[in-house]
Amino acid sequence: MSTMIKMVRSLAAVAAIAAATPALAAGEAPHIEREQWSFSGPFGFYDRGQVQRGLKVYREVCASCHGLRQVAFRNLADYGGPSFTEDQAKQIASEYTVVDGPNDDGDMYERPGILADKFPSPFPNEQAARASNGGAYPPDFSLLAKARAGHRGFPWFVFDAVTQYQEQGPDYIYALLTSYPEDNPACLGEDIDGYYNPKFLGGSVTAEECAHEHLTGGPIGMAPPLSEEIVEYTDGTPMTVEQYARDVAAFMMWAAEPHLEERKKIGFRVMVFLIFFAGLLYFTKKKLWRNVDH
Repeated sequence: MSTMIKMVRSLAAVAAIAAATPALAAGEAPHIEREQWSFSGPFGFYDRGQVQRGLKVYREVCASCHGLRQVAFRNLADYGGPSFTEDQAKQIASEYTVVDGPNDDGDMYERPGILADKFPSPFPNEQAARASNGGAYPPDFSLLAKARAGHRGFPWFVFDAVTQYQEQGPDYIYALLTSYPEDNPACLGEDIDGYYNPKFLGGSVTAEECAHEHLTGGPIGMAPPLSEEIVEYTDGTPMTVEQYARDVAAFMMWAAEPHLEERKKIGFRVMVFLIFFAGLLYFTKKKLWRNVDH
């Protein structure tokens, strides 16, 4: 009995260290609020209008710095996405200029985009991107909703797995885009390299200067990208920073996981099958062993 108690205590100590180590290494992490999304839960789905609005925000605001190189124009007409018609997707593609070639003379040339093309990046390479953004490298949007997220440590991620909570990425994107203060905290000084954002996971603040204010987050190279009525909506949706952030976060989630709806439908069918199959096995076992004494 004492051995079992020692094992339990040892496991508890390991769990406590595992939970505390990330916090000690990275300092106080920003708290990311959970938002309500149509695509959350086992029966979640993408709001077609929201994803289309998010694409509009990306094209008119974000595309000048951030690429989308893993998404093809044909994906805009796929099932489970923005649900544009093929003609609409062709029209969007034709509004972009892509580099193709070489031609018969061995030269590269430019042409209008077609469905088979992917969204072109705003910069030819990382060096050009950094040179145009003061040394900062704007990340590609294709998988950002999966790559950047405020994950919770042990044991909370166990509860997230049980509840099928997978929206950390959109939650973080929304929080980041809506949390820029009007002015940088005075304790950071005037020589801050970038723009302070209390929800930025990749930043840090100087403990000696700002401990009394309990600041989280840190400087980010991206200036506040959204403002009221910066993108015109024609469907009556409010043109606010919060709505823009919510729409573009939903679009980025679709870009990172375009087959989410299909995956969830398959998962539900598999669970129904397994429950039915388990029932068949149970009654088969009862029938085969009904005359056997136990």
